[in-house]
Amino acid sequence: MELSNNVSAIVTGGASGLGEGTARLLAGKGVKVGIFDMNEARGLEVASEIGGVFAKVNVSDIESVNAGFDTIRAAIGQERILINCAGIATPMKTAGRDRKTGDIRAHDPSTFARVINVNLLGSFICASQSAAGMMSLDPQEPDGERGIIINTASVAAQDGQIGQVAYAASKGGILSMALPMARDLAREGIRVNTILPGFFETPIYEQMKPEVKDNLRAHLQFPARFGTTREYAQIAQFMIENIYINGEYLRADAGARMPPR
Repeated sequence: MELSNNVSAIVTGGASGLGEGTARLLAGKGVKVGIFDMNEARGLEVASEIGGVFAKVNVSDIESVNAGFDTIRAAIGQERILINCAGIATPMKTAGRDRKTGDIRAHDPSTFARVINVNLLGSFICASQSAAGMMSLDPQEPDGERGIIINTASVAAQDGQIGQVAYAASKGGILSMALPMARDLAREGIRVNTILPGFFETPIYEQMKPEVKDNLRAHLQFPARFGTTREYAQIAQFMIENIYINGEYLRADAGARMPPR
């Protein structure tokens, strides 16, 4: 698909991190961009800066998602591109022991469910609703493409760390959706791909202590630094522009494999 001002896109989690970087790159290519995010102040700011449109959306709530699609589509038309970047990370072990008191506790089921709801269910809701909208579009020549969906998993889907059981499960589910979703939508000319980012300069990693980041950085091969949001966005751009990439995933991790902790 050619990126131009004839194309509309929606980026979930577009107010910060990977989503913001992607929204900015697409807008720079002339694409009309809509942003879904819970951070209204920052979302409006980013949308204003890139000439886009913002909708406050809870991706795990179908009514909120549909209202968001209505708002964005009314402003920039039916999207041909959906990029799911919205997500959360809440570290907690399957069962753990308090080092100070010795108390033992199991993983809080409500915390596990929230991570699954936002990351996995949220990605599915946005993808399925967007795909239904894309099916109403005229196919583009020469191959009959109608649209593309890019979901964001994580290298944690394959090598999750201690305390990442909920996060890894949610991202593993996103990774597993790619092929069946691509097969579901193939006859409609809608592609589905997945990006598995490793260590990137995003709000999740910015909250880490310096010594924790240094430990993670030691596992990188080359380049020995965290990735930038633009580098993630460039992968999304490649997947959009190369129509032969479908039902696939790509790790972006500087050759690293995540250590246990």
